Amino acid sequence: MKQKIYFFNPAHDMALANNTPFYKSPDEISRMAYDLAVLPAWYAGVGGKVKVDELNQADLLASQSPLLPQVHWTCEWENGIYEPWGWDPAVLYQLRSAGVDESVLPDERQMQRIRFLSSRQRCVDILAALRTVEGTCGEAVVCGSEDDVNFYMSEMGEIILKSPWSGSGRGLVRVSSSTWNPSVSGWISRVLRTQGIVMAEPLYEKAVDFAMEFYADGCGEIFFVGYSLFETDSHGNYKENRLLSDEWIEQYLLSFIAPDVLRQIRVKLLVELSSLLGNGYEGYFGVDMMVCRVGDEYRIHPCVEVNLRMNMGLVAHAVFARYLHSQSHGCFRIEYYRQAGNALDVHRTLHEKYPLKMVDGRVLSGYLPLTGVDVDTHYQAYIIVGCQ
Repeated sequence: MKQKIYFFNPAHDMALANNTPFYKSPDEISRMAYDLAVLPAWYAGVGGKVKVDELNQADLLASQSPLLPQVHWTCEWENGIYEPWGWDPAVLYQLRSAGVDESVLPDERQMQRIRFLSSRQRCVDILAALRTVEGTCGEAVVCGSEDDVNFYMSEMGEIILKSPWSGSGRGLVRVSSSTWNPSVSGWISRVLRTQGIVMAEPLYEKAVDFAMEFYADGCGEIFFVGYSLFETDSHGNYKENRLLSDEWIEQYLLSFIAPDVLRQIRVKLLVELSSLLGNGYEGYFGVDMMVCRVGDEYRIHPCVEVNLRMNMGLVAHAVFARYLHSQSHGCFRIEYYRQAGNALDVHRTLHEKYPLKMVDGRVLSGYLPLTGVDVDTHYQAYIIVGCQ
């Protein structure tokens, strides 16, 4: 059996939006891909292989982290079963150009199916099925013109516009009649020209960001993996995940909603996702959700977005399950540092402020870098763990 080879391609969502084999990511995203190249080691299978740009990226991590995943490293595009962060035309072209065996790669039909399934438009049908569960909210409409957007805005007031494909926290515009301007109109025109439609949703009073994480076996079976409890900023950009057990997260969510609501959502999602994905996708994915305040009660928005790829919530889930002590909890963070040297300064500060303590090979408390840090680092992944 061929070995699995994991690699991090954070430009995936933008490459799907571009939909050409020749997509070139912005310098900022290329930097993220380089700085966080070792991140897949923390969720890869034991004995798996992780593709990095340079082997010294793995050496740097080994010099700074006393806890290391049991993986192999390579800086070559070897033959094997590839597990990218996500499949898109650009990464497929990259692997083909490197001479990787075509038989282990998606073909063009599969690639376009993955892109179709990754569109935010799929939320429309999923929400139609899930809104039959009492205690839910959520709506998404398809706008094919600027007039459609204006009509929906006149009905709903302030709304969120989304491009069908975009990176996390990108491709979102919050707008109302009082904030409409030529820039918004230009954004709508560009999205309609390049992607065909614009998605529009009401603005909800969010209380909690969370997700249900799944695995699709490629033959129509969908399996629930667990929960992800995370935080975003006001622009929808990812900030951090909580490192907590599924049981703890579920109990926290049940403090807002009736006990049966989560179960019904999960059961219906498994049915809907199995029908939608069929044999068109194999791998991990997540469905982002929200707890929202509606009037004087809380409801669950059960399908804010479907991320048909690996995601930070799944990374955090794997880190908690594999590397944290049973009595501990913490947070998983991705940080961006604008100035060279800032990441190294913060790394040293956290190392001193939160000394690492381990019991039986698992983290009891303290700071653990998940990616190496040097003077040129701008992106870093790490965890900070404390005892309950």
